[in-house]
Amino acid sequence: MIAAPVMIVCGLLALGAPARAQTEDDGPCSNQTLRGNYGFTVEGLILPAPGVSLPIRGVVMTHYDGQGNFSQVDHIIVNGVPPAIEWTPGTGTYHINTDCTGTARIVTSTGMFVNLEIVVVQQGKGIHAVVTAPFDGPDRTVTSVATRVE
Repeated sequence: MIAAPVMIVCGLLALGAPARAQTEDDGPCSNQTLRGNYGFTVEGLILPAPGVSLPIRGVVMTHYDGQGNFSQVDHIIVNGVPPAIEWTPGTGTYHINTDCTGTARIVTSTGMFVNLEIVVVQQGKGIHAVVTAPFDGPDRTVTSVATRVE
């Protein structure tokens, strides 16, 4: 007795629902989730040789275009030594999955590159990132956290 009315209601709901194809944008996140400027703090360790670790701290301003590209400037201090260039420019690409995880690749003006694994939080208001292999230079354990500039 109950099955027939439930099936009728489900059928009517299905008929009234607009049809659309599954796309990359389905889900809470996509490349479009990151648009605008984000301020990052960076911290971690550079490991140039066994038993040697150098602290790294810095700030980054990154502009995401919502299409998978970004530009940035960073000021990174390694072992208390400021960078040779006050604000080092860089560019890169990123990809955000529907589950809000993603990847990014930064190429600096000096030609060095860094790969990141990222997580987008608070509907795109924040980003958590960790440097992952491969990358130029010595081993490292570096993380960063960003907040969208409003």
